[in-house]
Amino acid sequence: MSEPVATIRVCLVDDQELVRSGLRRILRRRDGFEIVAECGDGSEVPDAIARTAVDVVVMDLRMRNVDGIEATRRLRESGDRPPVLALTTFDDDELLSGVLRAGAAGFVLKDSPADDLVRAVKVVAAGDAWLDPTVTARVLNGFRNAPAPTPSIGVTDCLTARELHVLQAIARGLSNGEIARELVISELTVKSHVGRIFAKLGLRDRAAAIVYAYDHGLVRPAGAPGVVS
Repeated sequence: MSEPVATIRVCLVDDQELVRSGLRRILRRRDGFEIVAECGDGSEVPDAIARTAVDVVVMDLRMRNVDGIEATRRLRESGDRPPVLALTTFDDDELLSGVLRAGAAGFVLKDSPADDLVRAVKVVAAGDAWLDPTVTARVLNGFRNAPAPTPSIGVTDCLTARELHVLQAIARGLSNGEIARELVISELTVKSHVGRIFAKLGLRDRAAAIVYAYDHGLVRPAGAPGVVS
């Protein structure tokens, strides 16, 4: 007899009641979810998190007072807080890259299929990242087109040459399978490298790895000479 699957406790943050109602219908208890808190603005999130245990925050980006990016940044700066899955109707490259930089574990568009939202919440609750495949490439372009930072000296001294290559490949948006084919190694080996990279650099997931790589000049923004590609 299999053990029961733990319920994923979700906090919904959106300034539209109709949207939250729709999310409640998708993230159903019978599918392993429990909506334990709801907020109509990003400013309400800290109190909601303090009142009850939360596994994932599903966060709208466009809100009147404190938007999703600022609310996400505040959560991340306040310490060990539940991961944030950004939810938006806007496929705005700067908006989505901004929420990744603020510390979100990923994003999903509101017009995505319900099954995608269910999978995204489960993936983020498990400690991984969810980057909506329909817009990930364009969000990465947002990082690439930003001014090129000077490569940081010593920030990757703890990584082997192969681990550095894997980190750069993650920042380019490659999956583990694609990295394995590019480096001619097994996918299991790639997973091992990824785990060690996260542990050494204190990164939570692939979203954090992408931000780290671009912020430290480990990949080259478009047209930026002299930065590692």
